[in-house]
Amino acid sequence: MPQRPLHHQFPSDFVWGVATSSFQIEGAAHEGGKGESIWDRFCRQPGAIADASNGDIACDHFHRLESDLDLIASLGVNCYRFSISWPRVQALGHGEFNPGGLDFYERLVDGLKARGIRAFATLNHWDLPQGLQERGGWNDRDTVHRFVDYARHVQARLGDRLDGITTHNEPWVVAVLGHEQGSFAPGIRSRRTAAQVCHHLLLSHGLALQALRADGAKARLGIVLNLSSCVPATAMPEDIAAAAMADARGRRWYADPLFKGRYPGEVLAELGGDAPAVQPGDMAAIAQPMDYLGVNYYTRTVVSAGGEAWGARERGLPVTDMDWEVYAPGLTDLLVLLHRDYPGLPPVYVTENGGAFKDATLARGRVQDDDRIAYLREHIAAVAAAMRQGVPMAGYMVWSLMDNFEWASGYLKRFGIVHVDYATQKRTPKASAEWYRDFLTAWRG
Repeated sequence: MPQRPLHHQFPSDFVWGVATSSFQIEGAAHEGGKGESIWDRFCRQPGAIADASNGDIACDHFHRLESDLDLIASLGVNCYRFSISWPRVQALGHGEFNPGGLDFYERLVDGLKARGIRAFATLNHWDLPQGLQERGGWNDRDTVHRFVDYARHVQARLGDRLDGITTHNEPWVVAVLGHEQGSFAPGIRSRRTAAQVCHHLLLSHGLALQALRADGAKARLGIVLNLSSCVPATAMPEDIAAAAMADARGRRWYADPLFKGRYPGEVLAELGGDAPAVQPGDMAAIAQPMDYLGVNYYTRTVVSAGGEAWGARERGLPVTDMDWEVYAPGLTDLLVLLHRDYPGLPPVYVTENGGAFKDATLARGRVQDDDRIAYLREHIAAVAAAMRQGVPMAGYMVWSLMDNFEWASGYLKRFGIVHVDYATQKRTPKASAEWYRDFLTAWRG
């Protein structure tokens, strides 16, 4: 029996969206009482950003809100995932809140509602106020409580109009890239610090959920993890063991505390004296029931016991402009693994999925990004395959709405389905945007 067309494999209540984050698109870095973030500071470290750029202007979304909302609506999506800039709401991350700080986000949420689009807000997409970093940042347990205060402040103003509130986006990135490898803000290199930072991020998530629910939360509450399926490079036992350990350090180090109330024992043993300090009650707080889990997926991880870099390009496999292998079945594998390992898994949204490609600009400004179209089609099919295996999928969101500041890569990598000319800020929907719109039209039909 032939399989139904892809757009017919999703239920009528499925959530389809596009995603962005505040630092990557907003600009207006020094306007309206906004404070400095750790990324504002990091961008000014020589050599930190590949093209020596920063987020001062980015996509100037702060000043182009209404036209960008129209752009989102034109895609036919029913959801927009964005993040709130903590230093825009509370300049130092402690002390007084900025009275006008949430005005922009109120206009954003009301504009989405007026266009029939659901609003999914992320409270922390990495841009911690520099004022908190100077007090120790996520390595300081007090930051946990400052985050809870901030979460309550946002909910009090916007919570009645938000469909979803995500506490943190990709705590692995904050902990490992920001505090162990030092390639992302705040640029610290300490395994011990990274482990403690991770614990404080997860703890602040759990305590924030408790507080938001105590305050009468109307929005669904969850967290977003960047996850990868880990596969051994060969069938050798040592490679299989290495892949299992990589999965424990990555997926399970974050998901086990959330769903099982404990860290993986093998990773704690490996960390030894670098393991995080955990106080009584912490793990129970982290394991708060969630209304959803967000999963960001870009590629799989191929693991060798020898520690070699198993680059996909070297193996002759298709890669994106980030040198990440294009491997859609890895998304199905990952989602099925989550469903198997965590009974009672809440509804799952793919909250980011997409690819950076060197887009071909043709006559009259048309951007023909066939590689991205193929990427999106294959990964949406991978979500459908996971659903057929019983995974409770609730939505899919493309990363990203538009080309933007790609962190340490600056403006050199383009993930958007809408092209941005950074000199003029002109937005041009790419062929992938047209494909996504047509796919959603067919799904509705």
